[in-house]
Amino acid sequence: MRVLRRAAAMAALLVGAVGIQVVQGGAAQAALPAAAVALGDSFVSGEGAGDYQPVVDASGTAQSFPGWSAANGNAYFCHRSANASLFKASFPGIQDRFNLACSGGQPADIANPSGARAKGRSVASQLDQLRAVAQTHDIDVVLVGLGSNNSQFTFGDVATVCANRFIADAWTGWWEFWAYLGGDVPQEPCTVSDLASDAEVAAATTETTAALRQILDTLAQVDADGVHQVVLQTYTNPLPLDVAPQYRDEDNRTDTRDKFRDLGAERYAAGCPIHRASLAPGHVFSQNLGSLVKNAYTTLAAERPTADLRVLDVQKAFDGARLCENPGSPAGALATPVRVQDGPTGTYVTNLSGWDKIGVQRVANTCVTYFQTCQEAWHPNAAGHTVLGQCLTGALTAASRTIVTCARNANGTLTVS
Repeated sequence: MRVLRRAAAMAALLVGAVGIQVVQGGAAQAALPAAAVALGDSFVSGEGAGDYQPVVDASGTAQSFPGWSAANGNAYFCHRSANASLFKASFPGIQDRFNLACSGGQPADIANPSGARAKGRSVASQLDQLRAVAQTHDIDVVLVGLGSNNSQFTFGDVATVCANRFIADAWTGWWEFWAYLGGDVPQEPCTVSDLASDAEVAAATTETTAALRQILDTLAQVDADGVHQVVLQTYTNPLPLDVAPQYRDEDNRTDTRDKFRDLGAERYAAGCPIHRASLAPGHVFSQNLGSLVKNAYTTLAAERPTADLRVLDVQKAFDGARLCENPGSPAGALATPVRVQDGPTGTYVTNLSGWDKIGVQRVANTCVTYFQTCQEAWHPNAAGHTVLGQCLTGALTAASRTIVTCARNANGTLTVS
């Protein structure tokens, strides 16, 4: 696919054997190579998929892996993966692909340097990065994953709350809880209101819509021919509505009883340290994220009826292959398990069997101090990003320019409709 770079008012066009060219001031200028670009947060940057590439920071320096004890604000921890869905999708006619997304990205990071806010990473605004790409390429496809992190809540905080409550409940007996901890350590399952209130989702929708509007405005200014497809991707839950039977009890203890360490260790090893009662609220949260993206789309589509804008709904893309949905988890799952390190060592603790609560607290604190040691948890893994890439391919070829749904069937195939 060859496209035109905008010419000055008096430019003449020539169509030759090599394709379309722009003639300006008597010199022929070759058409720019076509590009696909990813913007947004961890679900498109490739968090969890490994093979993370160096990332240019706000000062223009390419940052490779800086070590496990480095500041989490280092640009490398954007975790831009060579296995991200952008690189797994089929884009006929696209010569180059640019992953500009950053794990933890928020709507504010679209127009502002991420490092300008608390816990942001030292990278330029995503729009400035997009403008740089437009200097050398014609942007034809834009994948955007935005909304799960915002000024109201973040996916990482939500996941941490529910996992921590389960771990505290599993390893701390009721008598220790009251005698030594004063009863102030939450151990009950998460509820919908614990994750994000209706007011918080509404505020996040407003923030996300405004950021998406900025993306569309910038594309209108910098895209070589003004023709581009923009795909707004929703989110998928890494956990099922209920765990497989083998993860429901251990040693005749369930997560509704006091101090169920064996069960806690079993669920951690399987990648899903969470109360069964927290799973349904978690799915409400992910559905709310989907509604957030769809509502932003509805607003923008009404404002820009000629824009090639669509939603890729991937909430069902991992059906039947979520963590702890089947025996043997995390093997076969499309998401990464919760894993922590005992200090910034680079070695993950995969089994907590036999650990006491002091040891568990120590590794949990490692995650707090060095977030990069656990930030991959509950994100699409490399296989999951391959699935999302197939979904993206389907979304771009779908006849409908509205909401495209990608669902995983029982036999592992995908249906895009």
